[in-house]
Amino acid sequence: MSDIDTHTEGGTGSADVDAVVIGAGFSGLYMLHRLRELGLSVRVFEKGDGVGGTWYWNRYPGARCDSESHIYCYSFAEELHEDWEWSERYPEQPEILAYLQFVADRLDLRRDIEFETEVTSATYDESSSTWTVETADGERVSTRFFITAVGCLSKPFRPDFDGLDDFEGEWYHTARWPDEEIDFGDDHVGVIGTGSTGIQFISEVGGRADHLTVFQRTPNYAVPARNRPLGDEEYADIRANYDDIWERARDSRLGMPFDWEQHTAFNLSDEEIEEVLEERWQQGGFRFLHAFEPGYILSNAEINETISEFIREKIREKVDDPETAEKLVPTDHPYGSKRPPMDYNDYYGTYNRDDVTLVDVDEAPIEAFTPDGIRTADDHYDLDTVVFATGFDAMTGALLAIDIEGRDGQTLEAKWEAGPRTYLGLGIHGFPNLFTITGPQSPSVLTNMPMAIEQHVEWIADCIAYMDEQGYDRIEATEDAETQWVQNTNMLAENMLFSEAKSWYRGANVPGKTQVFTPFPGGLDNYREICDRVAGDDYDGFELDRVDDAPTVEGR
Repeated sequence: MSDIDTHTEGGTGSADVDAVVIGAGFSGLYMLHRLRELGLSVRVFEKGDGVGGTWYWNRYPGARCDSESHIYCYSFAEELHEDWEWSERYPEQPEILAYLQFVADRLDLRRDIEFETEVTSATYDESSSTWTVETADGERVSTRFFITAVGCLSKPFRPDFDGLDDFEGEWYHTARWPDEEIDFGDDHVGVIGTGSTGIQFISEVGGRADHLTVFQRTPNYAVPARNRPLGDEEYADIRANYDDIWERARDSRLGMPFDWEQHTAFNLSDEEIEEVLEERWQQGGFRFLHAFEPGYILSNAEINETISEFIREKIREKVDDPETAEKLVPTDHPYGSKRPPMDYNDYYGTYNRDDVTLVDVDEAPIEAFTPDGIRTADDHYDLDTVVFATGFDAMTGALLAIDIEGRDGQTLEAKWEAGPRTYLGLGIHGFPNLFTITGPQSPSVLTNMPMAIEQHVEWIADCIAYMDEQGYDRIEATEDAETQWVQNTNMLAENMLFSEAKSWYRGANVPGKTQVFTPFPGGLDNYREICDRVAGDDYDGFELDRVDDAPTVEGR
């Protein structure tokens, strides 16, 4: 517990702290640091017993980042990247967690973080212009600003299968993996899901378990990551060019400093297109998505189908059994319309093993768990352990898990009943002084996340500084600005190939969830310009007020 006095008198115009931040991952740590630099008092509540956010909870075998390590980190402090060295091109979960622990220690952030503390509700009091944040243990804290750093992919989703309670084996969800090593050596293991997480886990555990059965819902386009150790000379070159690397990343569509080989495929022959794709295939990772300008790839159906078929042929070449290969070939969505997964460890080659079985649950759906396994429409599979790699209630799940109540008793759950509505993914009409870091309708998951996070954190910190300098006590997105922003986001998505995929970008993986495209698909570079323009125009689209009984922080 913090030594800050958290007793609050409702409606007195006083607040315990300037800001409460929920979450201590990449977003929460940087938000805490920036608010401290403004001289503000901050409390961070974190459900886990340590920092790390996504990388605290996702400890499953094979967990690894799909952004390259030298850009999957903070850019705001030279000392951090001067004193930290990544070991591989794509960092594993333990190394990313160690990095965030290093940052928390270097910036002395832990003293303002309350670990093992779950926020259950946050209520806005219009009379005092404060939020009251309540935790699971009954603690109540009042604050001028309420800032969510809960993450886009943090509330696990597990399908509601019949009979799971009867299953006598062990089961795990990848997003709540135990902090201990699990020996699969003598087990028949079943994995449900072949998204990014499933691909990582399957590649890692195939060959370690006695037998691995993969229950695939929909196949994905997994591009080779080409992971490798980073040598001293390569790292010295990265450090020498970090200023240019960060500038290019900030000014790019995906938050990555990669040039595209060609802007479009216009006037290129089929052979020339093949050469471009092959070169980028050998480079691997998201560099492949930059074979052509990413916005072009995600908007032009013809070139996208050429790229999709290129990947399909690569899959067929890797898998020995033609029938298995065709099950692994995606045909129901264009490349990039879902989060493009990476193949770090010969994922497709895993299916050439005699001790790995692929089950297409689109053809033969899972009907129920039994005491000793899983029954599908046409067979039964004996299993000792089942792993749910079924992803998340993405973008909105973690926010709606908190009972957030804004002006006039309106809850966030009620406001978002037909899908999330925000302005810039930063503010919400009816919820003054609430900021959402990488919230719905911001670029977030369509980018290299640390770049999107830094942009949001810096914008929020600058906004709060502006408010204090100008004597404003309250800020709220207008209804018109919010409506226009939501319409703009939806229009962009419908004009791109995202509209052709049933993905977690739309909430399609969660039964009963309203399906609406949630990230802003216009690119981080364009989004940054829009946000800068809004701020430069005295926060156009937001209403700023001075309140007669303005809140003050106790003890200040």
